[in-house]
Amino acid sequence: MKIAIMGAMPEETAPLLERVGEYTVHEFAGNKYYEATYKGHDLIIAYSKIGKVFSTLTATTMFQKFGAELLLFSGVAGAINPKLKIGDLIAATKLAQHDLDITAFDHPHGFVPEGKIFIEADASLVAKAMDVAKEMGLTLMEGTIATGDQFIADPVKNKWIGDTFNADALEMEGASVACVCDAMNIPFFILRAISDAADMDASFSFDKFLKSSAVQSANFIIKMVEHIE
Repeated sequence: MKIAIMGAMPEETAPLLERVGEYTVHEFAGNKYYEATYKGHDLIIAYSKIGKVFSTLTATTMFQKFGAELLLFSGVAGAINPKLKIGDLIAATKLAQHDLDITAFDHPHGFVPEGKIFIEADASLVAKAMDVAKEMGLTLMEGTIATGDQFIADPVKNKWIGDTFNADALEMEGASVACVCDAMNIPFFILRAISDAADMDASFSFDKFLKSSAVQSANFIIKMVEHIE
């Protein structure tokens, strides 16, 4: 099986490339894609750059140009649910775009006609992740992730996103990748390690804990690959 593994930043994919060892680099549409083999699987690894547009482009390229059949996303996120602390892991069961707003036309936040507010991740991959977490002796929360083209460092905005979407964490790529996967019938799994609390100290916490949280997420994703048949 050819598996796509995405991150948004080089810090999120560097630990993956270290684990796979040898790889071939391809340049396409202003980005680099890394092909490798690991535990009997063909992998295509890339960081998209930050935000919904770049992540949509990267995910589409991984499927259309490189033939990926399944997508795993490794990265970091800000916490909304107070149970999530820095370094904790959350697997998205569903995702929404918190900054999508055509409420002027009486639609709810996150919805557009012919679309839907929430896109659900592949249930079998989420279940597999729970087994992996148990094997690794880690706690993995299942929950809703909200995505938007904004770095949230405002407790008021954090609370609004949590209340509006019943979200547990927020980031800047997951729901856009989910939209691509949903449209193309590609199974996907999105994992995030908490790097900050999306509050007034978010930028400081993000810079301090980005690398360690990214490594935590990447190690988990590599173990997921080992369990995919």
